[in-house]
Order: sequence, then structure tokens, then C-alpha cells
Amino acid sequence: MTYELLQNYWWLIISILGALLVFLLFVQGGQSMLIGVKDADHRALMIHSMGRKWELTFTTLVTFGGAFFASFPLFYSTSFGGAYWLWMLILLSFVIQAISYEYRSKMGNVYGTKFYDTLLCINGIFGPLLLGVAVGSMFFGNEFCVTKNKILNVEAATISTWGPQHGIEALLCWKNLVVGAMVLFLARTLASLYFINNISDEQLHSTQCRQLMVNGAAFVVLFLLSAGLILTAKGVDCTNGVMQWVDYKYFHNFIDMWWCLILLLAGVGAVLWGIGKTLVSKAAWTKGIWWTGIGVVLVVMMLFCVLGYNHTAYYPSLLDTNSSLTIRNSSSSQFTLQVMSVVSILVPFVLAYIAYVWRSMDSAKLSKEEVQSNSH
Repeated sequence: MTYELLQNYWWLIISILGALLVFLLFVQGGQSMLIGVKDADHRALMIHSMGRKWELTFTTLVTFGGAFFASFPLFYSTSFGGAYWLWMLILLSFVIQAISYEYRSKMGNVYGTKFYDTLLCINGIFGPLLLGVAVGSMFFGNEFCVTKNKILNVEAATISTWGPQHGIEALLCWKNLVVGAMVLFLARTLASLYFINNISDEQLHSTQCRQLMVNGAAFVVLFLLSAGLILTAKGVDCTNGVMQWVDYKYFHNFIDMWWCLILLLAGVGAVLWGIGKTLVSKAAWTKGIWWTGIGVVLVVMMLFCVLGYNHTAYYPSLLDTNSSLTIRNSSSSQFTLQVMSVVSILVPFVLAYIAYVWRSMDSAKLSKEEVQSNSH
């Protein structure tokens, strides 16, 4: 494999992992609903249901970050080393999630389960929101400069320089917040579909159908707004090694890579079908999570493709255009990518294992009786 093909291959791997992560955020979406649940049995059902899957989301997040670090280390050092407040907030929200699931039901819990449920809700709201903001900044740009020669400066050995806010500016960009809110309501929509599929309780199904209607409508509106912002946004084109801002760059990418547009529209259709049929069937049809999930994976993958392919900077700099990062100037060496490509052959086996475990855990729907008889 040539160096260029290896770079394209690893961006595809990143796209797949990112798409799977967005789908698995249904766990966070379900946690964000806990505050509004007054029925103790329903709250227990929801927490037990999410407790079976939260580690998949956490592991995928770690795998996504590790793959990005190994394949495109300049992005990792630039973003994590400069916009660290944003990433620290993301990591903190996921750390408190892990702590909550571990300790909320243990004997000797002096804080009470409500304290940990509140932490779960915080992760449920801010986890998807902040991740969406981070992804939005990859489309709309960040305020940084890459100065590789400074790595030899003993007093200030940094590859990139950022403004004094160090990532907080991404939270102040309304376009990024729109994308973040879209991801949050997508997670809540997926959570309702997941609960309908995973839990056996008619009253909870009725409640989740109402939640699905509200969150689904908010997600569709925010998705259309986010899509409009992305398609009309400027992007950095790097054809022939020359970095320059181009109007409607991502729109042109969809035209040039027509297969991305077709798959994106197919994904959108699957998402709407999963939501719509579940609402029409009033939870009698429980397969909506799979249709919507597959659609979400397709849509996110195609967005990552137009973000990185077709001579596009996937991390544009608002301060210095030439500092923008592409899959060509930010990747690991050819040898590193070759070795990693051999390891990536194991990915399908890992996915098959996850599918097997998921099927085993969900062979029977969760019920109140099971929750009451299970002390874990």
C-alpha cells in the first residue's frame, strides 16, 4: 500500500469509529432523561438497561482517541495540547460517569444514589454536547498556529500555539453549539428507541414515545440547521499543497464525491424511517433503534469523509491558513501506518464479539422482576 492509500485508509477507520461512538451515545441520551423520571421502578429499569451498555461507549471513545493519536499525531498534539479546557471537560464528564456506575449501588455509599444519578445526568447532557462542539470546530475552524520548529525550544517546547482561552472559544461559537445541541438531541432520540427495544414495560414505552416525538422533532430541526451551516461554510482546500479558503467547500465535496451524498441521504432516510415507524406503531414496533442506528453511522461516516478527503483540511486554522491540518501533513510515518494496518485486521473480530455480547445480554427484554431480583 502506498503512503497516500494508507492515510486514506486510516481516515476511513477514524470515520467508522467516530460514527460508532455517536451511535453509542444513546447511553448518554438516556442518562440525560433521569432527572425527569419520578417513578422509581422506571428509573431503575432505565439505569439497569444503560448499565449493560455504558462500557461500550466508554471503550469506543478511548479507542477513537487512541486511533486518532496513533494515525494522526499532529492533530492530537495540536488539539489536546492547545484546546485542553474543552477536552478536559469532555474527559471529566466521562470519568464521573464511570465512577457513578461503579459506586451508586455499593453498600456504604454515603452520598446516596441520587448524587450519582445526578452525575450520570451531567454526563448525559454535557458529554454529547461537548463532543458535538469539538466536531463542529473541525468544520468551522479553530484559533491556533502550528510551529513545529518550536519543539527545539527548551523553554517553550510546543508544536502549536493557541489563544489564552485554550479551547473555551469553541464553546463560544454559536455554530459549534448548534452542532453540539444536535448531537445531544440525537442521543436522546436514540435513547428512547433503545429503551423501547430493550425494556418490557408498557407504561415506560408510552412515556418514551412522547419523549421520542419531542426529541426527534428537535433533532430533525437542529440537523437541518447544522447541515445548512456545514454546506454553506468555507473550508480550507489544499490542492497541490497550497492552503486557501474556499467558499462552499463541503458542498463541493459532496458533489465531487457523489457516493458520499447518496450514502448520506440513505442514512437520513433510515433515521427518519426508524423514528417515524416507531411513533406510528406506538412502540408496538421495536426495531427503530437498528434502522436509526445504521442511518446515524452512515451519516456520520459521510460527514467525516467530506471533512478529510478531496484535498480538504479537517482541522482548519482561523489564525494561519497554512497551519491547517490535513490527512497528508498530520499523519504518522508510512512504517507506523503499515504496522497499524496489520493490527486493524482484528477490528472485525472485535466488532463481532461486541455484537455477540450485545445479543446475549438482550436475548430477553429487561423487566421489573429482573431488576428487583438482581442486586448488582
